[in-house]
Amino acid sequence: MAQSEQDVLVERLGRYPADRYPVQHATTQFHLGSVLLHEGEIPRALAALRTARETFALTGMALEQAKATVMEGIGLRSAGRLDEATVAFTAAGGALDSLGQPAEQAAAAYNLGLVRQDCQDTDGAHRAWRQAHDLFTEAGYPAQASAAARDHGASLLATGDPAQAEHLLTRALELADTARDAASVGAAANALGLAHLGAGAPDAAVVALHRALSAFPRSLRPAEYAMVKANLALAHESAGDHARARLAARQSLAVPAAAAAVRDQANQVLIRLPGRPADDLLAVLDSEERDRWPGVLREELLRAVELPPSRRCEIVSGFLDGVLARPGASYDLAESLLQVVLELPPRSYELVVATLVEAATGRPEQDTERIRAVIASALARFALPQWQRLAAGLNAAARASGQPATWR
Repeated sequence: MAQSEQDVLVERLGRYPADRYPVQHATTQFHLGSVLLHEGEIPRALAALRTARETFALTGMALEQAKATVMEGIGLRSAGRLDEATVAFTAAGGALDSLGQPAEQAAAAYNLGLVRQDCQDTDGAHRAWRQAHDLFTEAGYPAQASAAARDHGASLLATGDPAQAEHLLTRALELADTARDAASVGAAANALGLAHLGAGAPDAAVVALHRALSAFPRSLRPAEYAMVKANLALAHESAGDHARARLAARQSLAVPAAAAAVRDQANQVLIRLPGRPADDLLAVLDSEERDRWPGVLREELLRAVELPPSRRCEIVSGFLDGVLARPGASYDLAESLLQVVLELPPRSYELVVATLVEAATGRPEQDTERIRAVIASALARFALPQWQRLAAGLNAAARASGQPATWR
């Protein structure tokens, strides 16, 4: 059985006793403390990091001592020992300044800002983050400089200064772009969207939040995706676009990984703005350009596959009602839907195809035939392999439900 990283480091400590190999011992204690900190074993982490710091000091390794002090400060903050953490970060920052290490000094300043924020010392937090931003920028670390500007801006927004927050968060987004760091882009754009919303600019908020959404794909960062969707719901509500607000709120709630606070925010939007999902989807499609329909449908189908069959059928059936009611756009609507269906992973593809067959039946015969005719014409717009795949899937779903395989 493979040893854990922690076990390897503990074993290494036994090979490097402090009295004979002080540098190797201190280095191993530092790495062990970092691993323990990451694993949430705070008391053991603090013991290892304190030993590392003290041993580095005895050997005259000032830079390593300062780095260990920063890590110890992180552990102290995690333990709620905020005054001690402040002392650690301040001492480390001073030492790293003397040693000419701007990036490491910036890390100490950034963490000091977090501690001062915890202590309700807003001015102290802002000073620390300003210094961290400047130092990270000087050292050529744009992603870290973005984080400092983002936290500073978010704090200003929370304390009622949206205009200054907008300035800092715009800077944070620029830095994240420079770093080409998707997570940083998403976090900065989300915060900027909230700042725009706080400043009474919901349209700008929508633009920023869509930028955040592009950095937080549902498949890779579901919790962040849900958070941004809930914020988009607020922005659309503020802009008076209630259909989009409800769609965004429902799409946020459909993500199992959504945090409790995110769910509460999305639910509050739906309480304030009651409406029917199918009506909202069609209203949004009616207001969008043709080339944007697949994007709107994709988001709603991703939500639909997470729902119980009856609710999924309600969404697809409502969409087909819209197809029937819009003869001038029916073929384009059907093509957009099928385009998205083809992109879905196998399980989602099968669910939506089966639901499409179910939603087309149980109607007056002329309506069912009209839907089949529209879909048949839309199928003909695709390349032959895609056409054949969709037709085969629809017919297989029809046979499975005891219906005639008349899709073509």
